[in-house]
Amino acid sequence: MTLLKTLLLAALLALAFVAFSPLHREKTASAILSPVSWQHMVVPGALSQPHAFLENNCAACHTSVKGVEAKNCIVCHADNKAVLQRQPTAFHANITACAACHLEHRGRIPSTTKMDHVALMRIGLKQLKNESPQTQSDVEQIKLWLEQKRSDPHPANAHLLPEEALLNCAACHQTKDRHVGLFGTDCASCHSTSKWTVAEFRHPSAASQSCAQCHQAPPSHYMMHFEMVSKKIARQEDSQVAGCCGPVQVNQCYRCHQTTSWNDIKGVGYYKHH
Repeated sequence: MTLLKTLLLAALLALAFVAFSPLHREKTASAILSPVSWQHMVVPGALSQPHAFLENNCAACHTSVKGVEAKNCIVCHADNKAVLQRQPTAFHANITACAACHLEHRGRIPSTTKMDHVALMRIGLKQLKNESPQTQSDVEQIKLWLEQKRSDPHPANAHLLPEEALLNCAACHQTKDRHVGLFGTDCASCHSTSKWTVAEFRHPSAASQSCAQCHQAPPSHYMMHFEMVSKKIARQEDSQVAGCCGPVQVNQCYRCHQTTSWNDIKGVGYYKHH
C-alpha cells in the first residue's frame, strides 16, 4: 500500500469516527471540521478551574512538537507577586519548568499544584549544568553521589530519596521553622518531604526538665507579659512560689506547661489567652 493510500485511509477513518461519534451527531459539518472539535478529540481531561477559560485554546499552553513550555506559563504568571514575594515560593522566579509540579487535565480541580521535590532537584541540576563549563564537573560529582546513595542499604533518613536530600530545605521553609534555629538548618536529617511530623519521634517523659533543649519560648515570655499574665495564670507568681522553688525562669517550661499541649497549664487545665 502506497503512502498516499495509507494517508487517505487514515483520513477516511478519522472522518467516520467523527461522523458517527455520539459527541458529534448533532453538529453541523463546519462545526465538526473546526479546529476546536479536533482539539477536543485528543483532550485527556478537563482543565482546572483557574484554566477553564483556556479550554478551547490549546496553543495557549502547548507548543507544537515541544509540548508545554515555561514561557507560555510565564506570559500569565510572571507578575504573580503573591507567589514571588513569599519566602516559601520565591524560588519560582528562577524555575524554568512549570509543568513538573503544576499538572493539568485532571478535571475541574481548584489547584494544579502537586509539589514534586525530586523534579525540583532535577530542574536545579539541569540549570547548574547549563550555567557554565565549570559547573559541569560539579554536576558529575552530584550524579556520582546520587548513585552511591541509591545503593546505600542504610540511608541517614529512610523517608527521603537521595534527590530530595540534596535540596536546601531552609531556603524555602525557614520561616516555618518551629525549632527557631535550635536544630540548625539541616531539615532533611529528620523530616520527609511528605509531612513535617517524624513518625519515630518519642517525646521525653512528662517529668523531664530539659524542655529548653528543643523548645524556644515565645517572644511574649521575654516581655512584661510573662510577669503580668503568664505567671499569674499558671500560679507561679514570685510570692506564690517563694517558699518552695523560687521565681520561675523563662527556660523552665516544665514549671507551667504539660507535654500534651502548650496551652495545657499545670493545675489550671487548657487555657488560651488570645
